[in-house]
Amino acid sequence: NAEQTYLNFHITILDRAVIVHRITSCTKFLNVMAVCTLSLHKLTIYIFGTPKNRCYVALFDYTSRTPEDLNFKTGDKLEVLDKSYDEWWMAKALSGRSMGKQGYIPSNYVVPMQSMESETWFFTDTKRTDAEKLLMLPANKHGAFLIRDSESQKGHYSLSVLDENTVKHYKIRSLDSGGFFISRRVTFESLSDLVKHYSNVDDGLCVRLRSPCEKTPPTLGLSYNTVDHWEIERSSVKLIKKLGAGQFGEVYRGLWNGTTPVAVKTLKQATPHYGINESTILLFKKEEKHIRSTAAVSFNQGAKRVASGRDAGATVILKIQVDMAAQIASGMAYLEMKNYIHRDLAARNVLVGENNTCKVADFGLARTENESVYEAKEGCKFPVKWTAPEAISLSQFTIKSDVWSFGILLYEIITYGKMPYPGMVNFQVVQELSAGYRMPCPMNCPPEFYEIMKECWKENASDRPTFETLQWKFEDFFDTDSTAYDDANNF
Repeated sequence: NAEQTYLNFHITILDRAVIVHRITSCTKFLNVMAVCTLSLHKLTIYIFGTPKNRCYVALFDYTSRTPEDLNFKTGDKLEVLDKSYDEWWMAKALSGRSMGKQGYIPSNYVVPMQSMESETWFFTDTKRTDAEKLLMLPANKHGAFLIRDSESQKGHYSLSVLDENTVKHYKIRSLDSGGFFISRRVTFESLSDLVKHYSNVDDGLCVRLRSPCEKTPPTLGLSYNTVDHWEIERSSVKLIKKLGAGQFGEVYRGLWNGTTPVAVKTLKQATPHYGINESTILLFKKEEKHIRSTAAVSFNQGAKRVASGRDAGATVILKIQVDMAAQIASGMAYLEMKNYIHRDLAARNVLVGENNTCKVADFGLARTENESVYEAKEGCKFPVKWTAPEAISLSQFTIKSDVWSFGILLYEIITYGKMPYPGMVNFQVVQELSAGYRMPCPMNCPPEFYEIMKECWKENASDRPTFETLQWKFEDFFDTDSTAYDDANNF
């Protein structure tokens, strides 16, 4: 039927080899759930199962947010019944506490069963630099590891291992016969066998493999029923704590539907159109480096924007600061590609989540760059200390004025949130900038970091780098030789 595939066939001779062969042939396309034999004179075998292309396994725990959602735990098996929505699928639990129940699940929380992605140690679409950042997170200890796709050789893999305070990388080479090896003295039929071997002995690696790198649940929307419905009931959002305020509204920590932590932006009554504009921008796509609005609430007294959010609180060190800069540049590169100008890029408008994940937010001043320049309306206010000189004097904004603001944001990052142009008020900043003044290199700021800041503050806007360039500058900030690999034969 629609939920389960059912096969049966008859065997007149009790030949064990034939029975095993028939059942084995079925397991190639079915996950067998039950086998029944009937009749003394004639053996009838009934095989119940779910088509393998519909079987998935959970990578993370998920607690339902609405009555229509399905609870599941890491490792639970699920049959996907409907993929009409990209982000939310209808599924049936095949194991676990919810076994037999149906409901919606976040699609990025599950992967096909028996696929490489289902292995706890395999990280798909993970760059070398990303692997290093993941393994250096506090949750991972000495010997933590992951296997990822090779960036340079398609179809090959790399092993990344945390060795005390450094991450070392090993090439996993493929044999013509289909096996794998790191050192030719020992080969393996599968990556699983390779992991098992090096989990028992280091055998030339810097350290014995101990535990897979921790995986962080990805960001997702509120629920399946907010995918195409962007206005939600006011009563479903509870404001808990005020986090900050700006010209156009205030930001709160909140709770949606009594289940989901969210960041809530309230917009002032005089500027409700900004909320609509902001949601329009953020409807682009599920990009990793910028936050999406997940729903909006309208009021007579004002408007709210609700976005998925998590608390931050990790100690910031240089590598994390550089990574933050890279993430923000990536988000802005996306807006750059879509011909949008943010016009209010600053640390106060970046949401920081678990594991210092940064997402560009608060698009209250953002505009489409239909032409190369956007001219602000008379009387429009903007944050002087973050605004490019040409925007201050001519009220003309381009993506390059956002680059200037990014340079100020870099100052905030490297100084742990200090106010730019310390000791100056706005009119002094305007005077000093017109005379060619630029903030000096902050204390303990690496010269290479400051050089990037100065590039963002070039007088001629066209001489400033693109956000795409800024992104790779920070992604490669610590790379001396990105092609270097460790050799297992050297240990």
